[in-house]
Amino acid sequence: MEISARNVIKGTVKSVNHGAVNSEIVLELPGGTELVAVITKSSAERLGLSVGKTAHAIIKASNVMLATD
Repeated sequence: MEISARNVIKGTVKSVNHGAVNSEIVLELPGGTELVAVITKSSAERLGLSVGKTAHAIIKASNVMLATD
């Protein structure tokens, strides 16, 4: 697969929480950092996402917000 996004992060699915419409997927990245994505339930099912499966997070955003206290 070729993709134009430069921010592709490989991880392992740590948990999958299906809702009625959306699914929350937690990827564990090398070093233990977790990345959470919310995608449609049908997409999660189509991709066969399950605990232990390798997946790639592809980040393509025009804005990233940061905040501090």
